[in-house]
Amino acid sequence: MSAQIIDVAIVAAMMLAVIGIFCVSTTMLTHWGLHYLTSGGAFYEKLHPATYFAVLAFGLLLIRNADPIDELTRMISGAKLLLIYLFCWLCLLIQMITLDRPFTVIIDTFLLPLLLALVVWALSARQRRPVILALHAAILINIAIGYYEYGSGHRLFPLTVGDVVVLGEWRSAALLGHPLTASGVIAGYVLALIFQPSICSPALIRVPLIAFSLGSLMAFGGRTALVTVLLLGAVAATFQFVRLLRGARIPLLAVVALIGLAFVGAAGIFVAFDLGFFDKMLLRFSSDKGSASARLATFNLLSQFDWQELLLGPNPARAAALQNGAGLKFGIENFWVSCIVQFGIIHTVLLTIGLAAFLIEVLKRASGGAWAILVLMLAIAASSVSFSSKNIQLAQFVLLIALLLPRARTAARALRSPLRARPIPATS
Repeated sequence: MSAQIIDVAIVAAMMLAVIGIFCVSTTMLTHWGLHYLTSGGAFYEKLHPATYFAVLAFGLLLIRNADPIDELTRMISGAKLLLIYLFCWLCLLIQMITLDRPFTVIIDTFLLPLLLALVVWALSARQRRPVILALHAAILINIAIGYYEYGSGHRLFPLTVGDVVVLGEWRSAALLGHPLTASGVIAGYVLALIFQPSICSPALIRVPLIAFSLGSLMAFGGRTALVTVLLLGAVAATFQFVRLLRGARIPLLAVVALIGLAFVGAAGIFVAFDLGFFDKMLLRFSSDKGSASARLATFNLLSQFDWQELLLGPNPARAAALQNGAGLKFGIENFWVSCIVQFGIIHTVLLTIGLAAFLIEVLKRASGGAWAILVLMLAIAASSVSFSSKNIQLAQFVLLIALLLPRARTAARALRSPLRARPIPATS
């Protein structure tokens, strides 16, 4: 098989992986009768479809130059901190196998993002282009569906948590499966558009696209995501204003266009407010429906375990019983507390160190705007189940950074070697 055919296959597999990650949710898999989150079913049902495509792309990347060992060595040598992440992941895998727990949880949640990052880093700018287009299309489709679900009150797929159907929930979920997941992804997309203007250079297109995406956060109903985006957006606007005061130039036509868009946007906000578009979201801030008490119960839950359980991880059945007794049936809304309840303090610390090492490697190959998405990730991790349960949310954020916020020197180097499937070192 020629290298060119393998290149095409890698790009195709990555496009399918991106589409799967942003358009095939765990809710959809459950609705289709697959035992992804529920008990029972075959082993292949326990892995997300995007994981299979990511493994395929990674495997093709290894064999492209007919020397998988050399290719793998080259990847790791260019990103040595990944060895720390893999060591921490292996420690967690050993614990789960030893305690006879389902280990597919850490494959989709923590191994899938690593595979995706390694493949994306090895793609040239030309090869990334169709994958980036697939990402844009998937996110915009979700935004459009989010508006439709919010306006019509009809869901394309029922909202489920595990095998429990959630009724009476007004927040949209689109193809991302859960309102909080959708809010996080769209918030990350908005931040990428704000901090990386080159994603969509014409301001006449980028500004309406930001407004269109930001408005959908009202439909998805994620308070943490919305507040984080508004705060970071205000920081970006402040820095831009300071630059203008210090003499930075901006084309007159762009100024006129932005003023016009500002008036149109203000009029649109008043119309939407008058029509009640923001009412439900404003009620989320005035009445949180028990979210605050659930977070207090989250920390009180830790006091129910002895020190040995806290260090090494409690018995899963006992942890589940105490969690349900504390009214936390749908999950513990803090990544670190949830990990302690599942894995214990020792493995939670290891996992945190591993994730820090991995994210450092991701940020090394990203532009400066990637820190904004990192802040969003930390805010979501501190206020929701996020990466502590079986999901693909970490993979979604990694793709947003790796595809939409590449470092300029990375892109330039890839252009000089358009068909070489080689990993890109973090420094020149």
